Amino acid sequence: MTKKENPTATEAPLSFECELAEPPEKVWRALTEPELLAAWMMPNDMKAEAGSRFAFAGPDAPIECEVLEAEPGKLLRYSWRERPVAKDADQLPAPDSHAFDSVVTFTLAGTASGGTHLRIVHDGFVPAAQPLVAVSGAGCGLSLYARKNPIAANAPCMMLRAA
Repeated sequence: MTKKENPTATEAPLSFECELAEPPEKVWRALTEPELLAAWMMPNDMKAEAGSRFAFAGPDAPIECEVLEAEPGKLLRYSWRERPVAKDADQLPAPDSHAFDSVVTFTLAGTASGGTHLRIVHDGFVPAAQPLVAVSGAGCGLSLYARKNPIAANAPCMMLRAA
């Protein structure tokens, strides 16, 4: 989408960085193994291979994704497509509801202490349809608010210890 087609789209990505005590391999598993990813994000059928399509079980409707890049232990990038849903099955979504197309990138780098420097960038989203994302770990946290219900930075949390 261009800015002219959708004037509410933002050009500034959301980005978040933190240091985690866990090694990149363990963080990678928390980002890519469906059971571990579901523990801190949403139920999903993730397969971390470029071109693989998967979905998160979003609060209102599935969030359709496609893995754009996957370099184990280093880089994961996927599209994020959330569509508005009608309140009743025989109705169309409200005219003021926004489609939500964006790209989420996770970059992992090992640290001198054996942990992971994690960078998360969420690009190209529409502010009226902010994502429901929460990440917490090793003393850092991120909380973005969904359209309806705010969430705490520690709920759900990244379950790296289980990985």
